[in-house]
Amino acid sequence: MPNGADTHCPYCALQCAMTLTPAAPAAGVVPAPDAAPAAPLEVSGRDFPTNRGGLCRKGWTSASLLRHNGRVTEPMLKGSDGVHQPISWDQALMLITAAVRDTQQQYGNDAVGVFGGGGLTNEKAYMLGKFARLALRTSRIDYNGRFCMSSAAAAGNRAFGVDRGLPFPVTDLDTASVILMLGSNVAETMPPFVQHLQSARDAGGLIVVDPRRSATAAFTGDGGGLHLQPTPGTDLALLLGISHVVVHEGLADASYIEKNTSGYAAVVRSLNAFWPERVQSITGVPATLIRETARRLAQGARDGGSYILSGRGVEQHVDGTDTATAAINLSLLLGLPGSARSGYGTLTGQGNGQGGREHGQKADQLPGYRKITDPAARAHVAGVWGVDESLIPGPGLPAVELLKSLGKPDGVRCLFVHGANVVVSAPDTNAVIQGLRSLDFLVVCDFFMSETAAEADLVLPVTQWAEEEGTLTNLEGRVIRRRRALTPPPGVRSELWLMARLAGMLDAPSTFSDDPETVFEELRLASAGGLADYSGIDYAMLDRGEAAYWPYPVGSTGTPRLFGDGFAHADGRAVMVPVTPSKRAVRSFADDSLALATGRLLEHYQSGAQTRRVSELLASQPQARLLIHPATAASRGIADGDYATVTNQRGEVLCRAELSNSVRPDTVFLPFHFPGQENANRLTEAATDPISGMPEFKTSRVWVRRAVSTQDPHSYTVPEGTRLPLHVKEAS
Repeated sequence: MPNGADTHCPYCALQCAMTLTPAAPAAGVVPAPDAAPAAPLEVSGRDFPTNRGGLCRKGWTSASLLRHNGRVTEPMLKGSDGVHQPISWDQALMLITAAVRDTQQQYGNDAVGVFGGGGLTNEKAYMLGKFARLALRTSRIDYNGRFCMSSAAAAGNRAFGVDRGLPFPVTDLDTASVILMLGSNVAETMPPFVQHLQSARDAGGLIVVDPRRSATAAFTGDGGGLHLQPTPGTDLALLLGISHVVVHEGLADASYIEKNTSGYAAVVRSLNAFWPERVQSITGVPATLIRETARRLAQGARDGGSYILSGRGVEQHVDGTDTATAAINLSLLLGLPGSARSGYGTLTGQGNGQGGREHGQKADQLPGYRKITDPAARAHVAGVWGVDESLIPGPGLPAVELLKSLGKPDGVRCLFVHGANVVVSAPDTNAVIQGLRSLDFLVVCDFFMSETAAEADLVLPVTQWAEEEGTLTNLEGRVIRRRRALTPPPGVRSELWLMARLAGMLDAPSTFSDDPETVFEELRLASAGGLADYSGIDYAMLDRGEAAYWPYPVGSTGTPRLFGDGFAHADGRAVMVPVTPSKRAVRSFADDSLALATGRLLEHYQSGAQTRRVSELLASQPQARLLIHPATAASRGIADGDYATVTNQRGEVLCRAELSNSVRPDTVFLPFHFPGQENANRLTEAATDPISGMPEFKTSRVWVRRAVSTQDPHSYTVPEGTRLPLHVKEAS
């Protein structure tokens, strides 16, 4: 059995380094009979550039889930009574094979779908794309990264010809004098990142754009910088206003623009209508702050280093791609990308959000960040797989459209879910649940009975992070090693094992290995020559601790910093694309409705399927709370701690109200980690960005009212301790 390992945190894309060692039994402590098993491993921080030995509370408690008493450890089949009962793996594999064959015989190959995740290792993400296209013979595959990075990725590809979250090592930020943070609350989503903002804060140059006075925005206080608090949905107009100042005050880097970009003239024309005073009327941000932001960015670019970093707050909109494009245009006007001490980047969210979008689990993609519609890309990958190119299906449906198709006559009838909890995390979850329940067969791979797994016909127990080998790619484009520190429980299998067995039973062409290193060797070949080229990376070099940033072709030393020698378009130039706000994107509500923004809490991660099972984290944040401005609450008769209903045409949420001056009077904030009556995504809409497929998560229109209990509230547990009230009605 392994005796511990140097590895990385299972949560966000910062991928903080940690060491896992066997836990020593506590002397003289006798656990209660019904107590959860103690964590089998102890976690200690390990020095690494992203975290320098530090971890957040999620990282420190991550090992507690490895032997959690809620762990699924054998295949579970739902009976006619709705209760899951254990079956053997042989039975499970035969059921799946029969379901796939019956579904495709009756409805066609695309009636089988796959929904993947940004937390899967590179090996599993790669194999999932191959498995879908060759074993299941379907084009219907996408993943939950469509809810996270898709707008930033689309904008990066459009402007730079390549999408890598940070095109420079995160440590480059350590010497910056100005950092513009757009819609990212790193102080809570990835706390160790904050140390990389300190230099800019010390220089008074940390500028945070967020409608909420978040923990990150609070760092701008005491002379640390500026907090710009725009009306929700107006980030694009704000960026155009800042760019207008850069152009019309002569702050742009004319030499850089001439040598390195195309499209400048059209962008300048598009900015003419966005002078600061007009932008103030749209966004609520004072014109003086708009001008000050532009001047500080330009001064930093000349003297001490300026960086623009974007996050989900400005990207999770129906115009998210255009908003990210506006941020990129601003960075190009200032000459930041590719310069020695400045840059533009976007902060990847999920643990393998970068690698997970590179190797084939996206609807339109093949390994190496190749387009599935590119004949040369198809021929290359077909050669690696040893199949005829005609066997590789064309592009499928992006995530929201894939979920909308569930159970429909021409849609998906049999679905595989890997590493995602769409019942909590997808927009308009009431509709998603209806879609899942209309399927002929739903298979969910998970290590807990998540809310999505509870809907499944068949739940398959798979390995957790510390029980598997593999690689991930962090927010810098650095490929890192995940090492096994613990033998998985009997009955638990890796998803590579599952796909290899099913591929054989489905008579798939090509080979499907269940060995991670063997899969990575094939990934290297499949990615060779692509934008995300991993061909020069192997396990041995990663095990030696060598830094490996893609693109890393054979014979090279990798690429820690992109764009120093030009951009990834054929002419080597970055493309500046004029953008403008659409009426659909700007949310201005005339009645008593409010804009709902969703986001994360320090203690929880994504859908909360893991962190809500960690007792320390759940005790700190046991339920969703609606952040509402005191004046807004008073106008509705809501006091701090009251229950409130949040409603719109898609659904209703019931939760406690927390009065806070951190939110604007026209906005309320809900974390999206909680299920059931507290699920914020009951309210978010499935409208999407036309370019990226990103849903509108940040500005849903809602009505908020005080709720009163008809009796002492009862509670139920979702799971292990999340308390929610029942039997409530809206106050009249």
